[in-house]
Order: sequence, then C-alpha cells, then structure tokens
Amino acid sequence: MRPSTLVLAALCELLLAAWATAQQVPAATAPSEVTPPAAGVVMPEEYARTLAATAYVWGWPLMNQHNRRAKITQAPQPSLMNGTIPIAPGGRLAMLHDYIKPEQRFVACPNQDVVYGLGYMYLDKGPVVVQVPDFGDRFWVYAMYDARTDQFSKVGKPYGSKPGFYLVVGPNWKGEAPAGIAAVVRSSTEFGMVVPRIFQDDTAEDRRAIQPFINQVMMYPLGEFDGKMKTMEWSELPSLKMDMGSAGGEAKWVVPEKFFDEFGTVLDAVPPLPGEEAIYANFRALLAAAENDPAIKKAIVEAAVETESKVIAKFLRWKHNGTPAGNGWNRSTNNAAWGVDYFNRTGTARSNIYDNKVDETRYYYTDHDTSGAQLNGTASYEVTFAAGQEPPVSGFWSLTLYDKDHFFSPNALNRYSLGTKNKDLKRNGDGSLTIYVGATSPGSGNETNWLPAPNEDFSLYIRAYWGRQGILDGSWRPPTVKKLP
Repeated sequence: MRPSTLVLAALCELLLAAWATAQQVPAATAPSEVTPPAAGVVMPEEYARTLAATAYVWGWPLMNQHNRRAKITQAPQPSLMNGTIPIAPGGRLAMLHDYIKPEQRFVACPNQDVVYGLGYMYLDKGPVVVQVPDFGDRFWVYAMYDARTDQFSKVGKPYGSKPGFYLVVGPNWKGEAPAGIAAVVRSSTEFGMVVPRIFQDDTAEDRRAIQPFINQVMMYPLGEFDGKMKTMEWSELPSLKMDMGSAGGEAKWVVPEKFFDEFGTVLDAVPPLPGEEAIYANFRALLAAAENDPAIKKAIVEAAVETESKVIAKFLRWKHNGTPAGNGWNRSTNNAAWGVDYFNRTGTARSNIYDNKVDETRYYYTDHDTSGAQLNGTASYEVTFAAGQEPPVSGFWSLTLYDKDHFFSPNALNRYSLGTKNKDLKRNGDGSLTIYVGATSPGSGNETNWLPAPNEDFSLYIRAYWGRQGILDGSWRPPTVKKLP
C-alpha cells in the first residue's frame, strides 16, 4: 500500500473516532456533575404546590426532631416537664425513676415496660460522654438517633456492650478519645439524641432494686469527663412547667403554617444521604421561588396545611405503618434504619416516633379484630397466645392498649400493658395465655389478665424486645383478636 494511502487511512480512522466521540455526552459520575435546577424560573403555583407536598412529607420527621430539641433543651437543668417527661439542657440527659406517666403528651405510643431517659445533643459544639453502669442480667439499651430519626448506635445488652463511658461525636469530629473511654459512637448529623430504656418488672421490689442503676445513667460534655462514674438521684427531679399546646393527642411538633419558614435551616443542618442531592436541589429551588414570590409562598403553605390533614393524619391508622404480619396485624419495617424509606420514616414519626432498630425491638400493631372491624371498648375481646407462641424474645415482650390518639387510656387499675413484667399472669390448662381486652371486667378470676379499654375506638400494640429468629425473619405471627359475642 502506498504511503499516501496509509496516511489517508489513518486520517479516516481518526476522523471516525472523533465523530464517534462527538456523539456521546459524557455521563455524570458524581452529583456535582448533574445539572441542577435552573435559577430564576417563573414557577407555576400548581407545580410549587406539588413539590411542596413532597417536601412536607419528606421533611416531616426532620422538622419534628428539630422542634423537639429546640423545645426540650430550653430546660435550665435536668427536670421533669410538667412532672412527666425527663428533660435537660443540650448535651445532658435526665431519667425517670419509674414507668412513664399516662398523662404525658410528649410522645405517642410510650411503654410501661422500661424506665426511660431522654437527652439531646448539639454535636457541632463538642462531644458528650454517656455513662453505662453495670446492669447485670437486666435488659437495657441506649438508642441514639440522628436528625432523620435513624439510629446510629449499637449500645445495649443485645450487643454485649460493656459498662463504662461512651463518647458520642459528630460527623466531622477528628479528635482522640481520652483514656478510659470504652468506645466512640459517631452520629451522622450534628443533631444527636439518646433514649435509654431500662427494663423494670412491675413489682415494688424491682422498683427499689433498679434505682442504683438508673442513678448512674448520665450524659455530660467531654470536658467534664474524669473517668469516675457520676450519679444523680433521678427520683428527686424538680417539675418544670412547659406549654405543650396539646389538646388530647401528641403535642404538635410540626406546624404546617410554619414548616417552610424553618425548612431551609433543616436542609442546611442535615446533609443529604447518598442519592439525595437532587431532592435537596429541588427543595432549595422551591424555597428560592417562594422567597421571591409571595403568591408561591402562600401556595406552598396552603399545600403544607392540606398535606398535614390529607396525608400525615392517615398515618395514625396502623395499616399505613410497616407491612402485614398476619391475623390482621402489621409489623414495623426498616425501623430506625429508614434510609430512603420515606413512607415508613414519616409514618412512624407521626404514629410512634423513636422506634428501636429491628435487632433491638420489633413492633406489631392493629386497629382491628379478626373480622376486620374496628376495635372498640364497648365490645370485649380475647387475645390468646397458643402454648409456646408468645413472642420469641431474649429480652421481653408486652401487649399495650392505646386510645385513638396512641396514648394510654386512664382506668381504675392504672394498667396499660401486660407481658413479661407481670409475674401474676394466669395461663390456661393447655399452657396458652389469654389476655382479655375491653371496658368491662372479664370477672374477678380473670382480672390479672385484663387490659381495660375506653368506651371508644382503641388499638393494640405488641413489643418484642431482643427478638429471636421468628421475630427477626418475620415468621412469627401475632395472635388473633377475637371479638366475644
């Protein structure tokens, strides 16, 4: 082949390669390479409303967390809010010394199996130390949550955690833990909170026995750490009056009329999860449009109000939480490890916020009897666990009754749940366990197994702490809820 022909062939190959390359727009390989929303657009109100509804559902749990911390950390010292809920300044916690009181409205779906604590952290201001006493054989877990209500800790009996001092740090902390620290626990956000849960039998003896342990449950800034266990007599906490603005149900932690006034602050404080960069960019574009156009601002506030009533309120129905578990019950799904499961994250934030992770607790709930009819205290029901079919747990289990707002229903027995903590439950001759539910007593011979109900709609809720295989893999089925004639 002539040299000129070779040169021509080579040129043709180069031209073809250049032509082929010119047809391909380079694919984005990082969020920064993806085209963001255009600035300066004239956004139709209908588009703004649609995006605002999505932002409201997505951001509801984050705003809930933001507002709870802002309120609770106003406490000047560890106290009991209105005599019911342990509260403390940022970076510290407070503990109850007994079961939570039924009149509280801080959080829906509380339990009376554990003694609770509560503390909020501002980890951008510095790390905190959390004390863990030696609880012996008693079940305990310290659930730590980030701004998204995801749990970032594995500290508790299910993990074989040792007594000692745990250093909780923010995502950007680069220091070194001092000698004497058992482990470092890193939050994914500057927001952190801890909810200690310490199991307590429903006996006078155990109420006394638990006090020395809970008095060593503490949290304080790293600067106060000296390697020695600090103590606090939690039974002596003062009461601090706080206006909760609640009328029956849970305190209103998310106010739709104010949501978008604070939404930008929340977006700034909580970094996007991998893949959420596009969501953040579009939410910021919405806020920019609202800032520049009062009509858009009005439209998105109206969308928030409408979404609260038409979407968020629906999550008080248990069929909209988790996934079916059999016999008319649903079970918690992805609890406290939500990731991008926005449906369950928001549903749980509205109905029963602060779930434990599934390897700590699984929850089962229903509004209905076996026929599908709404549970109501004017009827009577039996819930029978077949012999050997009580929830398979290494920790404890309980069956709790809640009113239509997911709170305890006052009754003469001051009884709101039954389970492992109760030492006087009576089993049937075949080894099964029947719990009687209703407003009317099942008779003196069965009252130890009676859950009193209000003369109105209610729901039932099973907790399985430190579940075994049947709980973890979903093969255990809750019992039927049989309406009596």
